[in-house]
Amino acid sequence: MSERILIIEDDERLANLIQVYLIRQGYMVDWHNSGEGAEEKIQQINPDLVILDVMLPEKSGFDICRDIRSWFTNYILIMTASEDNIDEIVGLELGADDYLAKPVEPRLLLARIRALLRRKQIENDKEGLKEPTTVFNNNTLTFENLVIDGENRKVLLDGQEIDLTTAEFDLLWLLANNTGKILSRDDIFSQVRGIDFDGSDRSIDARISRLRRKLFDDPDNPSRIKTVRGKGYLFMREGENH
Repeated sequence: MSERILIIEDDERLANLIQVYLIRQGYMVDWHNSGEGAEEKIQQINPDLVILDVMLPEKSGFDICRDIRSWFTNYILIMTASEDNIDEIVGLELGADDYLAKPVEPRLLLARIRALLRRKQIENDKEGLKEPTTVFNNNTLTFENLVIDGENRKVLLDGQEIDLTTAEFDLLWLLANNTGKILSRDDIFSQVRGIDFDGSDRSIDARISRLRRKLFDDPDNPSRIKTVRGKGYLFMREGENH
């Protein structure tokens, strides 16, 4: 069955171009032209991926992203015409899985969509449609008060479940499975997004920031997820030094 994509975009010409292009690539594509009613549309069709414009009439894409993230478990790709990097940071902090600036190059958009939906297929494989991959196995990783359940994709901190997005769990699982090993941004992009790091994408940094906040890991002096300047990120057992 083809994956279903919902475009929420008030620019009819752009939305039509994207819709036609993605249909030709084999996707089922719906379009909604306003922030008003967008959440109801998402609930109604439950798309595999939402392409969400930031500047929408009635309700902004940022507000929609924030409001649906607690219950919408599939992927959100934000688009904006703004050249300000703060839009990217805000979108990712609100729970978007990826970000693209307009004007959108169709092949780049397609590559980002395929990378996101590839992760969904990996999750389906885990549930028994195919043999599970080594990334999503049945292990439970325990680090003192932190438990990461790979089978049920749950994270417990001091016995309390932590609410993580799919992208955040994927990143935490990768880091925790490589405890004590520095992972470069190239490593992380390749394994969790299926694409090469382009040198400017800040989505991984934003997810690291969100993970630290949710795990109560001091961003100024983290004890769990450390930044190794010029090299990447390092997941450590608390109390270790590096």
